[in-house]
Formats: sequence, C-alpha cells, structure tokens
Amino acid sequence: MESRVKLLGHPVHPMLIVFPLGLLSTAVVFDMLYLVTDNGDLATFSFWALAAGLVGGLLAAVFGLIDWLGIPKATRAKRIGAFHGVGNLVVVTLFLISFLLRLNRAEYQPDLLPFVFALAGAALALVTAWLGGELVYRLRVAVDDDANLDAGSSLDRDGLVDARS
Repeated sequence: MESRVKLLGHPVHPMLIVFPLGLLSTAVVFDMLYLVTDNGDLATFSFWALAAGLVGGLLAAVFGLIDWLGIPKATRAKRIGAFHGVGNLVVVTLFLISFLLRLNRAEYQPDLLPFVFALAGAALALVTAWLGGELVYRLRVAVDDDANLDAGSSLDRDGLVDARS
C-alpha cells in the first residue's frame, strides 16, 4: 500500500519522524547528563531539544494521520496504525508535560519529575517505533506497489532513469 503523501517519490511521514525521535531521545540523554553533572547548559539544551522535538512530532503526526486514513478498514494494518498513532500522541503528551514542568525554572533545569515524564515518553516511543516498523516492514504500509530489488528510481516514473542507478 503506497503512502498518500510523497516527496520525490518517497513517503513524507517516515522522513519526518527521524527529527522528533532524535531530538526527544537526545533530550533524555542530556537530562541524564545534567542530573549527573549539574551542568545547567545541558538542561538548557535538553529544553530546546524538547521544544523542537515536540514541533517535529506534531508535524510528523499530520502526515502519519493522512497515511493512516488511506489504510483499508478492518485490516491488521489499520489496527496497528491506530495503536502506533495513539501511542505516539501519548509519547508527545509525556514529553510536553516534561517540557511544561521546566518552563519557569532557572536554565530550564529538570528535577526528577520532568525527567521521569521524558523517560516514560522515550520508553513508550520504543514501542511505537516498533509498531511503525511492523507497519512498513511486515504489512508493507507506505511501500510502493512496484517495489522490488530491481525497481526503477523513485524519481523516474517514465523510464527516463536507468533502474541500475
């Protein structure tokens, strides 16, 4: 089942998820480093990584929803996609709570509570990422219908580019 929204022949949703996933998980790492070192710069970086990750997560969600709406009803893919999407909304909510708890603190320093929310968000993100992998690699959601080991370039739908390139 091909993705509904593509850029240069590739689905947009999987392109976008790398940013929030990287930023939000990096925020957790920098929180850990801050809690160990008490270096305020690490807390500040974590705060801004959370902010950017939340924006990126919401943007990726829009394209994920568009793709999910195109999955046929009463299929395993539709059910897995629903768990993936709802789970990611919970992930974003957990990180948002962590972000909001830091707002009025010096250098956005997290104490244990914001860190626990971020850590819970990261743990759940591992589950929802696996579900996303299940959708693509097992259920072939967002995979071109003509995909194969000798398929032509994504940029070429008219036979203009050699399939071996």
